[in-house]
Amino acid sequence: MDFFELRAFLQLSGTLHFARAAEAVNLSPSALSRLVARLEEELGVTLFERSSREVSLTEEGRRFEAFAKSCLAGQEELLASFARAGDTVSGTLHVYASVTACYTIMPPFIRRLSAKYPGIHLSVETGDPAGAMPAVREGRAELAVAAIPDTPPDFFDCISVRTSPLVFAASCSGPYVEVSGSPQDIVSSVPLILPKAGIARERFDSWVRSRNVTPRVAAETEGNEAIMALAALGMGIALVPKIVLENGPYREGFICHSAGNALGGYDIGFIQRTRISGTEGMRRMRLAVTDILHNTRWREEFAAEGKP
Repeated sequence: MDFFELRAFLQLSGTLHFARAAEAVNLSPSALSRLVARLEEELGVTLFERSSREVSLTEEGRRFEAFAKSCLAGQEELLASFARAGDTVSGTLHVYASVTACYTIMPPFIRRLSAKYPGIHLSVETGDPAGAMPAVREGRAELAVAAIPDTPPDFFDCISVRTSPLVFAASCSGPYVEVSGSPQDIVSSVPLILPKAGIARERFDSWVRSRNVTPRVAAETEGNEAIMALAALGMGIALVPKIVLENGPYREGFICHSAGNALGGYDIGFIQRTRISGTEGMRRMRLAVTDILHNTRWREEFAAEGKP
């Protein structure tokens, strides 16, 4: 076994989903399955219980998970000790971010981090924004970019950088370019494409309950990119942060309908654990990242780029 196999195993043990884990380590699901089979053959034990519906760790799998984490932590500490000979901060920073966050929020952070701490390299996992806080909480990522809850738990350090309202997006070539009536009338009469989970969905569900409205839901999916893809097909109007429409591939071909003030602004920023722990090298890297996060005037930075 090698370090790549250990990382691939940990990705799968963290997600318990072959397709997502395979994408994160740049393998096909079948190649990841063969990798796991090789590990199991080498170890002489079964690491995962597999069924058509779920994947779970065996007892031996949990023991191997602890071993793999220890090995990789030792590797990072060794590399960091070599780097400290030159008094540099180095290591791999694991980041969880949506695709939208990668081209809107991440670029100025990466520029500042690379300029001040060139020894820190990024490993980025992309996915549904709703998975950002679990990724940090479970230790799969040291840093995430996502919507910040109104009252985040104390063990999360949240740094707000931008605010974006929630809006409904409709394809310019679809049947929902023009909608009329109150927000209650719209959500009860026009097909909606909604996120399965996350802050936007929580706010929407709370809002419709408070007004005793029965929404007309056409589809539910994970991730703003998937939501917008369904909206592009003309299936309905999509509930997304406006920042998704203002950047990347969705600047053309969509019209924005206001969701009203009830759903509020979408506070977007960086999320990390408040407590800094781990190896000496990991602590040095986390302190360096915290330095960048807390000593940058992010809103001024984005305003200078013309991004409110």
